[in-house]
Order: sequence, then structure tokens, then C-alpha cells
Amino acid sequence: MFLRSRFAVIAVVVALAAVTQVFGEEPVQSTAIGAKVGTSHELRDLRGTRRALSDFGHSKTIVLAFLGCECPISNLYVPRLIELEKSYRSKQVQFLAVYSNDSEDLDQIAGHSYDRDVPFPVLKDVGQQLAGAAGATRVPAVVVLDADMSVRYRGRIDDQYGSASRRQKPTRDDLQSAIEEVLAGKKVSVPETPVDGCLIERSPKSSARRDVTFAKDVARIMQQRCQNCHRPGQSAPFSLLTFDDVVKRGRMIREVTTQKRMPPWHADGRFGQFMNDRRMTKDEIATVAAWVDAGMPRGNDKDMPAPAKFVDGWAHGKPDLVISMPQEYEVPATGSLPYQHWEIDPGFTEDKWITVAEARPGVASVVHHIVVYILAPGQRQPFLPDGTLSVLVGWAPGDLGTVCPPDTAMRIPKGSRFRFEMHYTPSGSVVKDRSSVGITFAPKPPRFEMFTNAFANETIQIPPHDPHYRAEATLRFRGDARILSFVPHMHWRGKNYFYEVIYPDGKREPLLSVPRWDFNWQNVYQLKEPMKLPKGAKLHAVAHWDNSKNNPLNPAPEKSPSFGLQTWDEMMVGWVAYVWERPEIAAEMAKNPVSQADAFFDRLDRNGDDVVTPDEIPAQLKPAIALTGVKVPEKMTRADFVKLFEELRKMFPRQPQPKKPDGEKKQ
Repeated sequence: MFLRSRFAVIAVVVALAAVTQVFGEEPVQSTAIGAKVGTSHELRDLRGTRRALSDFGHSKTIVLAFLGCECPISNLYVPRLIELEKSYRSKQVQFLAVYSNDSEDLDQIAGHSYDRDVPFPVLKDVGQQLAGAAGATRVPAVVVLDADMSVRYRGRIDDQYGSASRRQKPTRDDLQSAIEEVLAGKKVSVPETPVDGCLIERSPKSSARRDVTFAKDVARIMQQRCQNCHRPGQSAPFSLLTFDDVVKRGRMIREVTTQKRMPPWHADGRFGQFMNDRRMTKDEIATVAAWVDAGMPRGNDKDMPAPAKFVDGWAHGKPDLVISMPQEYEVPATGSLPYQHWEIDPGFTEDKWITVAEARPGVASVVHHIVVYILAPGQRQPFLPDGTLSVLVGWAPGDLGTVCPPDTAMRIPKGSRFRFEMHYTPSGSVVKDRSSVGITFAPKPPRFEMFTNAFANETIQIPPHDPHYRAEATLRFRGDARILSFVPHMHWRGKNYFYEVIYPDGKREPLLSVPRWDFNWQNVYQLKEPMKLPKGAKLHAVAHWDNSKNNPLNPAPEKSPSFGLQTWDEMMVGWVAYVWERPEIAAEMAKNPVSQADAFFDRLDRNGDDVVTPDEIPAQLKPAIALTGVKVPEKMTRADFVKLFEELRKMFPRQPQPKKPDGEKKQ
């Protein structure tokens, strides 16, 4: 009965799609079987980067899989496509997920492909150019191209699923048979089959609105969504302060806002509410598009809003103390630069409480991001053994720094130093930068101390040419806490990043999903309302990387990057800012610190299931375990691991450091 009702729903959906297409379909001039498909169609990847079909022409065979976010038959076939892609990856068969429905933007496509763990490149077919050329009118259609970009097969994946039918197994694997014949240099025996699915939708053509004007409608949108970065002296490459500025780039603005490439915001809107959400609303996007389509009329200047007021200098007012880099740094005109570091002693002779910290680039056009770390006395690296990350503030285009909630502040221990970490991106001319940080002190010690923690996976080792490497990390809270913000961090090969909470009873709740990671935008995701987590709750993160040649940002797909600070290395660092629900918790934990074994177990338990499996043990640790003669069980509980840890400590006791002769200086 369930299957009958399910297929009745599928049949209705497909029937409705067919009715829509009868009244709205435009004729498609498709490529004939055996003819070449052009390679210059308007395709965009999830970062919004323009991609030509020729970018993927290094393979013997290309499979274009046309998918739709809301088509039930298309969704049924995604697992089969993933299975086929994995089996043919080593045989130089390139699968591409192509989304052609006009109504599906990059945000929706990114969420859809992330939910289904699609491991191959995902592309938006803007204007349905590729679908038209390849002859795809329904999803899930597949088109097989040979090395010369000639169409060798077009049609269904197999005959297992249809609008009103379902088989236990397919009677013919059409796509697989076509791939095998193309790889063997044979003629495809059945070059075309019908596709039973949902019609690819075109947006209905409507006459442009004539009532929308810049003065009345668009100017306010530019002020609220664009001008914070698009004004003189900021990181954006041009200004959008005036009518002439906007008209000059009107068609481009329409394109990047419609495709949701701008304003830059990469969180999936289905999870979490963030106070610094930059996204334009659907109405705002439609208003800008209608204004451009109407010829970009100025309108009546009486309707023009007053110019927006921006702070020249510090966004949060004059700080109590400004600390700058000790000297200017000359940024060359071109090239790729490693991170630059400076350590500065602010001369604090007592603990300081900070309510606002704001990093300010000297020349915003060449500063990709700034991170200012706090190094307490005796601390050489910002990462502490318990995972706590001592960060004062970070900056990336559009971010406004660290602002603590009421009754909350950050503590800087006396004698601390600041480490400036600068990432520069040349802009075409030689410039000199000297960036600064401004801090505002709390008038008195606060009720709550804000902490920043980083739960990183430092054991990542991404295989060469791997298009979908996966890793996890977990952070366990030893007391009741309130979460304030998240900052996921990866490098050039990063694809996506996901945060969830695992409650003590095992329930899971998504908190933040970044399905289209973009290294060029280091966003801080600040929660609108602090989120309460009970003692024992765990933050769990999952991330993926693309180390294949299909990633245009990948510096070396033939290499196996591991965890490292430089951008050509890789990282998995999930930052989280929080306060303890009771201020006394920090002192209580300091009196009862977690044991080394417990801390180590928490770091190894990457997936947060309270057991450690052999695949979670780093390769560097396995030789030491082998020397103990202990066979690692398939699942180690915390008690099992503590026992193993103690055996390792007995076999490999920590050697005492030799005493230095009297009078010798410590290094």
C-alpha cells in the first residue's frame, strides 16, 4: 500500500511537470548522436566560478548527469550515479552533476548535492545552454561524451524507476553499457533511450516591471547589502555609492545576485539563524532584476534615501588601545604569498578584559584575512593541549570584529603577546601594508568570560587525486555552555563543512552547514541567540576536500597534503566561541583537570560515538601500539582506551629533561 501511494505521488509530480512543459517549453536544438557538443556553455560551479565543459576534457569519457532538486525520480537515481562514478573513477570516466532548472540557484543546488554526498563536480547550467545543446529535456537524463566531446549516448540511466513503475532490479543498465562500449572503442549498441522523469523547467517569461526605480527601490538595497564593502578604501574592487556607479555595473549585479554569488554568504539557510547573515531576500533579488530588465531608470530624486553613513576608521568607535604591525610589509604586484607573522608585546602588567576587538587592514585590497592570536606567558603556539585556541580577533572582508555580548568579555593574561597572522593577496601593483588592531577594555571584570576553542583534525592526509576526501572532528563540553559563534576553516581544496550537536541522549541537531566552502571568504557565523548545550554534549564536524584536477584552486593534485599552516597544506579547524552557563565552571574544571587519557580519547573519537575504532587511530600512533603487543579491538570504550594508554605510558615513560649547568641561559 505504501509503495502504491508513493508512486501515485511520483506520477502526479511528473504529470504536473509535463503539463507545465506543454504550455511553456521552448524548442531545443540538440546535438545529434555522433556530433560534437560545444564546450563554451555558461556553467558555474558551487563557488560561482565560470567553468567550460572543456575544463573536464582530460578524461576518456564524460557523463553529463542532469538532475533536479525536487524531482523524486531524479533523487532515486543519485545513489546509482554515485556508485557508477566510484567504479569508473580509475578508468578516466568523468561524471558531472548538471542542474538546469531555471528556478534552482546555487544555494539550493549546494544543499541538495551536499545532502546526497555527491562526490563529483556539481554545475549550474545557466540559461539551460548545455541541456539544450546536449538534448536533455528531462531529469534524470544522462549524456555520454567521448574524448572528442561527441555525443555517444543520450537517455535514461536504466529502467528500474519510472513515473508509475518500479522494479527490484533493472533489466538493462543502459548507462553502464554505453560507458563500457565507449571505453572499448565500440559503437554504442543502443545510442538513445527515452527518459521517464520530470521536465526541465524554464522560468515563465514576463514583462519587466515598469514601476521599479533606483531612487525608490534599488538605492536602499545597495546601501544595506553592498556598500559596506563596495566603497572607496574597502576590499571590494569598485564603488557602488552612486546611481552612476550602479548603472555602470547593473547587468553584472543582476547576474551575481540572481545566482547568489553576491553578497558573499555560504551557509545553508535551512540551519541556524545568524545575526550577520548577508543574504539578499527573494524580493530584493527580484527587485534588482526587474530594475535592470526595465532599463535601469533613475526615478524621482525625491524618493532617494539619504546617503548611508559609514564610520571612517573604526566601525565600533574609537578604541582604548591601537596596536599596529611593527613595520610596513611590501606586498608584490603578483604571485602567491605564505602567511606573514609578527609578535608584539603590548606591555600588560595585569590581566585585561576586552569587550571589543577590531582588526583593521592598512590596505584592504591586498589583505585576504587577519588573525590576531593571544600568546600567554610561556605559550609558543596559539593551540593549547585541550584544544583551546587563543584568538583575540579575526578579519575578512565584511566582518566587523569581535563584540562580546552584555556582561561578557575576553581575558588577556598579564605578560601576554599578540601574534599577527597576515594573509596577503597581490592586486596587480606593489603596495605597502601596515595593519592594526583596536581594543576596548571592560570597565570592570565581567560576569562571563568568553572562550574560543578549536576542535581540529590534525591527522588528515588527503590522497592524491581524491575528489571527495572526508574527515571528522569532535569537541566534548565538560559543563553547561552557551554557544555564540562558529568559524570553519579549510584551505584551497576544501569543499564543505558541517557542524552538528550530539546531545548526551544521542539526539543530533544540525547547527551550521557550509555546502559550498570558499577559501576567499572567511566568514564568522554569529548566532542570533546563544545556544544552550548541556554538560556532555558534543560538537561534531564533518568536512570534505577536492584534491582532484577538477578543483581549479588545487595547487598540486598529485600531492598528498596534510595538516599545515600554509595555504598549500590543508586544515580542518572548527572554531567555536562560547561562555560557561555558570561562571564558576571554569574554576571547577581547573581544579579537576581532565586526565591525559580522557583528553586523548576525546580527540580520537572523531565521530562522537563514544568508542574509538582502528580507523580513528592516527598512523603515527599505530607503531607504538604494535610494540605493546596489544591487539586493538574493533571498538574501544573509554575504559578500554584508558587501559591501553596506561600500558603505553609504562612502555614509553617520559624522559626527564636534563638540567642545564649553572649560569647557562635557557633558550
